[in-house]
Amino acid sequence: MFILVTSVSVAQEVAIIPKPVSITLNQEKFSLNSSTTIQQTSIHLKGNAQFLKEALNGITKFNFAVSTNSTHNFIVLKIDSTKVSPKEGYQLNITKKSIEVIGHDEAGVFYGIQSLIQLVYDAQSNHYQLLGCQINDYPRFSYRGLHLDVGRNFFPISFLKKYIDLLSFYKINTFHWHLTDDQGWRIEIKKYPLLQSISAYRDETIIGHKKDSPHRFDGKKYGGFYTQEEVKDLVKYASKKYVTIIPEIEMPGHAQAALAAYPHLGCVGATYKSATFWGVFEDVFCAGNDSTFTFLQGVLDEVVQLFPSKYIHIGGDECPKTRWKVCPKCQKRMKDEHLADEHELQSYFIQKMEKYLNSKNREIIGWDEILEGGLSPKATVMSWRGEAGGIAAAKQKHDVIMTPESHLYLDYYQSLRGDEPTAAASFTPLSKVYGYEPISAELQSQNEKYIKGVQANVWTEYMPNPKQVEYMVFPRGIALSEIAWSPKSSRNYDDFLSRLRNHRSILQDKKVNFFDRFEELTYDFSMQKTGETIVHFATTLPNSKIHYTLNGQNPTIHDKVYEKQIRISESTVLKAQIFQQNKPYGKVFEQAFEYHKAITKNVTLKNQAKAGYNPTTPFVLVNGITGNSRYNNTQWVGFSGENLEAIIDLESIQSVSEVGLNILKYHWQRMWEPNSLKFAVSEDGVNYQEVYQTSNFPANGINQIRAKISTKKARFVKIQAENKGIIPSGEYGAGGKAWLLVDEFYVK
Repeated sequence: MFILVTSVSVAQEVAIIPKPVSITLNQEKFSLNSSTTIQQTSIHLKGNAQFLKEALNGITKFNFAVSTNSTHNFIVLKIDSTKVSPKEGYQLNITKKSIEVIGHDEAGVFYGIQSLIQLVYDAQSNHYQLLGCQINDYPRFSYRGLHLDVGRNFFPISFLKKYIDLLSFYKINTFHWHLTDDQGWRIEIKKYPLLQSISAYRDETIIGHKKDSPHRFDGKKYGGFYTQEEVKDLVKYASKKYVTIIPEIEMPGHAQAALAAYPHLGCVGATYKSATFWGVFEDVFCAGNDSTFTFLQGVLDEVVQLFPSKYIHIGGDECPKTRWKVCPKCQKRMKDEHLADEHELQSYFIQKMEKYLNSKNREIIGWDEILEGGLSPKATVMSWRGEAGGIAAAKQKHDVIMTPESHLYLDYYQSLRGDEPTAAASFTPLSKVYGYEPISAELQSQNEKYIKGVQANVWTEYMPNPKQVEYMVFPRGIALSEIAWSPKSSRNYDDFLSRLRNHRSILQDKKVNFFDRFEELTYDFSMQKTGETIVHFATTLPNSKIHYTLNGQNPTIHDKVYEKQIRISESTVLKAQIFQQNKPYGKVFEQAFEYHKAITKNVTLKNQAKAGYNPTTPFVLVNGITGNSRYNNTQWVGFSGENLEAIIDLESIQSVSEVGLNILKYHWQRMWEPNSLKFAVSEDGVNYQEVYQTSNFPANGINQIRAKISTKKARFVKIQAENKGIIPSGEYGAGGKAWLLVDEFYVK
């Protein structure tokens, strides 16, 4: 009898991640024991056979033998592209007599082995009795990537090998190695020894978050680099795990560390130093200096000798044009090459380097900024600023790797709990990662083929050691593996979680410091015109209940059990806790609600909020919930370079004695206080009387304005805040538009 797997309950028994294309169970069982042998049918599978032997030895503590001929209780490895047609695909057959791993190619056999290893882990509690089944499996995308930034923080080769092991375990086949940045140059280039002695180090490192003010530093020299021998060793190690390493050498921006060693390559030519804090810096490679191209060609000459990958990543992102606009050499280059603006100058720069790499039989990948100013046909685009760049590139028939910041930046918080370690900002929980679909509905079918794959990025500004990298990457990186490998039609979050629970013990065995609270309580708030807030809770944790309180006390099993919804109509503090088998699970949820006269009242905004600070409804501004200092709980409303002008309609003439709002001020995040803030009131919505004005916002962070005024009769309240406009010279982001972030209009 054969049973096709379709249910979550069966998936729990066959808890393979990423989920295979199909699993058919039979009624047999294979007994893995000390007499089991591993049989290889080709010399090309010797490495795979040895890998399987070592993995099984480590799990079971048996000592398996590798042979070329076995008749009973054996595992056989085969390559048969006629039986398994998709590249990297495999078939895994488990019967009472044997286990058969058939791959389209060597990589396919390897991935079949990884699935088998996962089944062996699951069978530990059952004396290694493996369920009989046939698994047919192959990847959805040929490019399945995970990135690691070693420029901001430096990690030892031993950790990179562990990282590659984990990638390959989840069938991720590409390691994007971000090797150079403003804060450090991490690869040995023998032609330019100052890159090792100067660029690989910075004088000190910022303490805390970049948004903190004033900045504090640890005063300790920091850095390191990988020798070419170490690079070769890692590339060889990765190849045995069927992981391709793509190196990234940033250009023309993110170059401050390189300029510290070779200042003549910058537009100013002054004394540069490797950056000691995080961000985007104005000093970049000079595009008008021929020496810049000679230098970078010399670097790439050595890089291509170390990395056999088809692609070399050349960055291309976040390159300010400030220096180029006033650099005589850059302006001469633009005139000589008939370039319309500095964007075309960057395109010239990228295309020049691409031609050089093409001459070495390599192709470039670049961040989606390389689209600006034109792009050559062979270039591959990595779309990070949302999906628009990737969609545009695919429509132009460029290959694309989707890696949108909104869903696949793993340096963002994975929990909104206040005790989470410092992270970049924003909020990208496991469910959001898993829910990402790489092929946009905007793409017509003929352009879908240009989406070659998907990748998650790991920027390490706030990951000072390997343990923190692991904490931020896993299990979100595991979710990525299923996006990249499994058919879209088979993906189901609840099913994924049922399998992921089985992987807790695997990750513990592999000594991975993973984020274990991925089944935290989730919630949403909805405002009613009656003034009530409706709260909905949910948890994916099996056999659990949610208890809550409205008195500010931490819940116990004796407090109310959440059922359908909670209605809130007055100021209070809501706390909730998941309980499983009467024991608390995870952290206590806490949310304060502050009720006032503007709650749920209509708000009219003169200017449209922008980007990630543009809520679906202006009710966010009058819902009694305040934004947090990490600006990632969807409560902040932002205006880029534009003023705030809002009118609240209280629906009837009322007595008003206090007005207010919150302003978020972080100059290091381009978030500026307004030049002035004014409140005015009106009975008819035409004639307004100003009741409060201030230009004093002293706090670096949340400035809560609560202005007591002489009582006025009013139906309408007008709030005006003048945006800083253009960020002043000498400040971070100078010349760019300032953000004005506001939250919770308050009327009492």
